[in-house]
Amino acid sequence: MRIGLIGAGRIGGFHAGTLRAHPDVGELLVADADPARAQQVAAAHGGRAMPVDQVFATRPDALVIASATAAHAGLIARAAQAGLPAFCEKPIAVDLAGTVAALDAVDAGGAVLQIGFQRRFDAAYAAARQAVAGGRLGRLHTVRTVSSDPAPPPAGYVPLSGGLYRDCLIHDFDILRWVTGRAVTEVYAAGANVGADFFLAAGDVDTAAVLLTLEGGVLATATATRYNAAGYDVRMELAGTQDQIAVGTGARTPLTSVEPGGAAPPRSPWAGFLDRFGSAYRAEMDTFLRVARGAEANPCEGRDALRALLVAEACEVSRRERRPVPVAEVEAAARACRDDAQNPAWRGGRKGVVA
Repeated sequence: MRIGLIGAGRIGGFHAGTLRAHPDVGELLVADADPARAQQVAAAHGGRAMPVDQVFATRPDALVIASATAAHAGLIARAAQAGLPAFCEKPIAVDLAGTVAALDAVDAGGAVLQIGFQRRFDAAYAAARQAVAGGRLGRLHTVRTVSSDPAPPPAGYVPLSGGLYRDCLIHDFDILRWVTGRAVTEVYAAGANVGADFFLAAGDVDTAAVLLTLEGGVLATATATRYNAAGYDVRMELAGTQDQIAVGTGARTPLTSVEPGGAAPPRSPWAGFLDRFGSAYRAEMDTFLRVARGAEANPCEGRDALRALLVAEACEVSRRERRPVPVAEVEAAARACRDDAQNPAWRGGRKGVVA
């Protein structure tokens, strides 16, 4: 397969290594807004560096989009118009209008779009999903998620990221639905700024907590912070009437017990997302190549990104207005701006796209 890769930053460079090592990939085309960076990644992984337009002109078999967020929606639409199966890192866009417009293009072109929610491909999250579906926990009643970065991103990244709910917690919102099989129906969100001033200047927060109500009355909490010098900490706990389980607890979890006789601090805590989820990123890319060949159904469609973004948008409204916000309220507000009969992106069945 000839694969086009647009974006040669941290995650793009990682994907380049995964793709070039894959037995089904014979040629790798690399493009980036910084030509020197594209050349560096291409040279490191035996690919060819070229401008974005040339990538499309060369007619790859599939496209991997790992560019800056602002370019995602346009590249998705362009791939759809060209009939190229595309993989795109989250988010499709940082707002609902851009997300829906990109999904319109995918629907109009009958194209394949797989979204990069890599936690779905992590073995422990998959085991948790199986445990819930199989009834091991009994009646599920409580879920807790944690997403903590070891250090804040560069100041210039924050205004372009969409904020902590859309950039970081959106992974938690997606995995909540995927593991439990239940959609989020309402959120109550709070945020704080206790670190660098550039978060506040961008209208963002560096620490957040959300209380979420899921279908069936299941309650969940999701917390996130940009400041956790102990290490990269991503966990999920699920409690039911019969049992409780955890994802992300192990020898490298950056968490120290202060109980007498408790475990010592980890000697090698998770350093970052590529360290923690490297195997999941490789698994999702292997899946995408099979999806692009038509050998497997798409396990993470563009509509999944929209569902998670609706929850993130509800959190922003809740934080700003200091009140509980039904996710349906956000969906209805977006729906009101469009002609429902003419817009295929909102055709989600009886309950809409969040069904």
